[in-house]
Amino acid sequence: MGKGFFQVPVAVNEPVKSYAPGSPERKAVLTAYNTMFNSSTDIPMYINGKDVTTENTRKISPPHDHQHIVGQYHLAEILHIEEAISTALEARKEWSKMPWEQRAGIFLKAAELIAGPYRAKINAATMIAQSKTVHQAEIDAACELIDFLRFNVQFMTDIYCEQPDSTSDAWNRIEYRPLEGFTYAVTPFNFTAIAGNLPACMALMGNVVVWKPSDSQVYSAKIIMDVFREAGVPAGVINVVFGDPVMITNTVLASTDFSGLHFTGSTFIFKELWKQIGNNIHKYKTYPRIVGETGGKDFIIAHKTANSKQVATAITRGAFEFQGQKCSAASRAYISSNLWKDVKKYLLEDIKSLKMGSPENLSNFMTAVIHEGSFDKLATFIDQAKADANAEVIAGGGYDKSKGYFVEPTVIVVKDAKYTTMCTELFGPVITIFIYDDNDFEATLKLVDETSEYALTGAILATDRYAINQATKALENCAGNFYINDKPTGAVVGQQPFGGARASGTNDKAGSAQNLLRWVSPRMIKETFVTPIDYRYPFLEK
Repeated sequence: MGKGFFQVPVAVNEPVKSYAPGSPERKAVLTAYNTMFNSSTDIPMYINGKDVTTENTRKISPPHDHQHIVGQYHLAEILHIEEAISTALEARKEWSKMPWEQRAGIFLKAAELIAGPYRAKINAATMIAQSKTVHQAEIDAACELIDFLRFNVQFMTDIYCEQPDSTSDAWNRIEYRPLEGFTYAVTPFNFTAIAGNLPACMALMGNVVVWKPSDSQVYSAKIIMDVFREAGVPAGVINVVFGDPVMITNTVLASTDFSGLHFTGSTFIFKELWKQIGNNIHKYKTYPRIVGETGGKDFIIAHKTANSKQVATAITRGAFEFQGQKCSAASRAYISSNLWKDVKKYLLEDIKSLKMGSPENLSNFMTAVIHEGSFDKLATFIDQAKADANAEVIAGGGYDKSKGYFVEPTVIVVKDAKYTTMCTELFGPVITIFIYDDNDFEATLKLVDETSEYALTGAILATDRYAINQATKALENCAGNFYINDKPTGAVVGQQPFGGARASGTNDKAGSAQNLLRWVSPRMIKETFVTPIDYRYPFLEK
């Protein structure tokens, strides 16, 4: 065991590479993309440090070229989930005792592996199977995942340093134990960084994990596990399983040793999992921790004093980057009537200039939505808006799935502030705009707050500081991440801890010490130096 108080490297945000023409990173990522796109990768599960294959496999195809196959992954049976659980519990015996600086060293090494030799590969995998542009892949799969790994180590040391006061009579100390049992990570398709962080942050704090990635993110999940293996994560600490989510979850939540759920995904699924855990509560050895980040119906409100060009840019970037498939994507906007003429002009100019196609073409701003189910849902809402008298599609509205699941960047303007696309999470490149009278700012703030069940992100654009202050107060409960004069996306680890409340999750702030505190069970130790030998207190004296 190490002896001494150890200082970890100062956590800094990973610089975002430009991928400009002629840059070495541009050449590296395109080489990796072409190699991987033209190969077929077999992706096994990973249990107890071993690759696990089955007779049951599923193909992987890029959303922007859905007839092309880049690999396959293997689906679990119940016995594989049971093995993952038992393996994790066995690994916990040693992992939970591992000195914190040794755990830190593993995940700091993982960060540097992604920053260096794995950068092009993890970005290319995200571009291929999640249809991200190179810029979106870079800020996600490379930079944000590196930031999570680096800053989590810093946050861990900060937590461990937080100790109670002591006196000359007694020494008080807190040890931050891992949870008893094993934890379960369920991760989404849209962010490679989230997929890597959810199991990694729990493991960093001494926990063992069964990890189920999204079926649509298996390709980059394999790269994450390759990194973790090379970094030195011991066998059994993080076990990766693929397959039927109901079977996997039922098996996990049936175990008496289940101790925590770390989830990012849909609101409905998270509520169902919460209910299932509640129904099983009498069988667990401990009350499970439940942490979730779910949906959003994120807003932009533009005050009459806002800069119209800034508003248009916030909408274009906030709504259409990564095809609007971010939990934080702008999907409803409220624009003051005095601004609308100019905002509309700038917005239509922006949309007209956007290019859409394969991420291999680095001049494309957008690519395809994740799968046919998402495509069909978006097409249905767009067609309905075209047919409704109280809605107008002023940009986009087209879609084509003959080669890839391409949906044009679409702007719907509505007369009814409670129109369905103002309220329903679509998770695609569609934004709905309501034009409000420039004298109705206060009433519109109330409308913003009451329209959606979600409370993830939102933005106010204005130059009037009184209006900014008014909005900040009025909207305090409807956005866990609130942006002033910016788009409502792009939270940076170590700078803007991310998460929302209401139907958007438990607001445990990924990218902060607050989240890591959910994955420890503190034990208070008091050591008395001179132990009493007489039970009598002075007040008992005659």
